Amino acid sequence: HTQRQNGLTKIFSFLDVVTLCRCAQVSRSWNVLALDGSNWQRIDLFDFQRDIEGRVVENISKRCGGFLRKLSLRGCLGVGDSALRTFSQNCRNIELLSLNGCTKITDSTCNSLSKFCPKLKHLDLASCTSITNLSLKALSEGCPLLEQLNISWCDQVTKDGVQALVRCCPGLKGLFLKGCTQLEDEALKHIGAHCPELVTLNLQTCSQITDEGLITICRGCHHLRSLCVSGCANITDAILHALGQNCPRIRILEVARCSQLTDVGFTTLARNCHELEKMDLEECVQITDGTLIQLSIHCPRLQVLSLSHCELITDDGIRHLGSGPCAHDRLEVIELDNCPLITDASLEHLKSCHSLDRIELYDCQQITRAGIKRLRTHLPNIKVHAYFAPVTPPPSVGGSRQRFCRCCILL
Repeated sequence: HTQRQNGLTKIFSFLDVVTLCRCAQVSRSWNVLALDGSNWQRIDLFDFQRDIEGRVVENISKRCGGFLRKLSLRGCLGVGDSALRTFSQNCRNIELLSLNGCTKITDSTCNSLSKFCPKLKHLDLASCTSITNLSLKALSEGCPLLEQLNISWCDQVTKDGVQALVRCCPGLKGLFLKGCTQLEDEALKHIGAHCPELVTLNLQTCSQITDEGLITICRGCHHLRSLCVSGCANITDAILHALGQNCPRIRILEVARCSQLTDVGFTTLARNCHELEKMDLEECVQITDGTLIQLSIHCPRLQVLSLSHCELITDDGIRHLGSGPCAHDRLEVIELDNCPLITDASLEHLKSCHSLDRIELYDCQQITRAGIKRLRTHLPNIKVHAYFAPVTPPPSVGGSRQRFCRCCILL
């Protein structure tokens, strides 16, 4: 009997939340085994239920206790501070917690996490717009092991909160500050001074930042692999030079709408950063084929390249890209929306890119159906999005869902 029980426990340990709850309804003995806290170390409620209420989170926390390591409540709009206080008290070994889009929560939740959850490593608070500097100060005091923090769209946060956080969390590897519009260069100087392990930094639409702040990031964060400064219109080629000199291992660079960047900066970048894989250069309106020539020579790992609204790009630039080392088996996505000089000749230059999965050609008036058809004879599985072939979404499936799933009732 014990051996059979052990076998079942082993099997249950591989099941997801929904299946465990179904098993719990088979019999009394299965209920005890399926709802054993040791099976509930990773829970993502997003996949099957978004409208859960706080009491469900409280019940989960009581069931899982110290076993729970990872919990995602993203999009659970009904969950507030009191439920998360109970959760924090019960689940003191939590390492990864996503509260992305839980718009009810306030600084009180971060106080609870600070008080009871010292092992927290990954915390996602994106779109929790009531969060202020007080949360970052609390996390700095109680969660020194923090490695990843997402406070995108928490637009009350300023340099004071960032300073408190980075001074006490030296192991930060990922900071997502998208839409934190109050942040200025001063905040970046604190990050550059205190986050030597930083790998990923997202500053999208932090429109006040300039070269001065970003250069301190490049000089202080030599492990940087991913940088997003899309929408930071004040930055210039000085950033691309700083990246080239200090961050040779950068893989992802997003600089959409940074219209002051030119071929000169991208030449320095390409010649020094040979591991680039994804680049978003949308609306970098000054770049020409010169940038593509440098990328084709020096960046053999390029997989995704967006050149939308780069209106000076011509077929010649695409020809170089299509004959470069990345083209044959790396390049997966190329976006050329609103590049008016691009013609069917570019499609000919791309036909030997065997990994090419998707090409965007909206408002490229010189591209023809015949050109796309010829490309498809070489790349039969490629997804082509062009102005005369809009992709229509499938009709949405009707029918209302029950308010609670079985799991929520059980818990």
